[in-house]
Amino acid sequence: MFFNNDKTDAQVREDLEAKLWKELGSSSPFVMLGLEGVEDSRTRPMTVQIDGEGENRTIYFFADKRESLVTELERSSRAVAAFQSKGHDIFAHIHGNLVIDNDRAVIDRLWNSMIAPWYEGGKDDPNLVLLRFDTGMANIWENAGAEHLVQAAIDALGGKADKPNYEDNRADVQL
Repeated sequence: MFFNNDKTDAQVREDLEAKLWKELGSSSPFVMLGLEGVEDSRTRPMTVQIDGEGENRTIYFFADKRESLVTELERSSRAVAAFQSKGHDIFAHIHGNLVIDNDRAVIDRLWNSMIAPWYEGGKDDPNLVLLRFDTGMANIWENAGAEHLVQAAIDALGGKADKPNYEDNRADVQL
């Protein structure tokens, strides 16, 4: 068999969740984040800050308290983040709730050179807000593009390859 169609649902979920966390924590820490059910429901680019490890991971964002993403929190905290890894290998749609969590210890731990230029007053900037993303369900997809190309090449040469099992490339995961 050319394609691996032998993964259990649990293995697929575990593999895709691990790949998502790896990508979010490395070369692609950016999402398009927005609130559901508010007047200004546009998503905006935000930099993911991951605190903790394993099952104790939490996603945070530094934001400006004047931004509609923050001011609209009193209407709805239901949030969605759209993610695409740098290499276009992993895509995700993450659902959850955003809450203001100005824990100074977390701010100190997560503060970095990517965030600093946005806040003139540094960690003490009066407009700085730390948002905690209490994640729920994530819909994760892994790009199966190469499988399509291999299938097309084999078919073009008159061969017959097993069709890829696309369920091995997507999962709904509780984060």
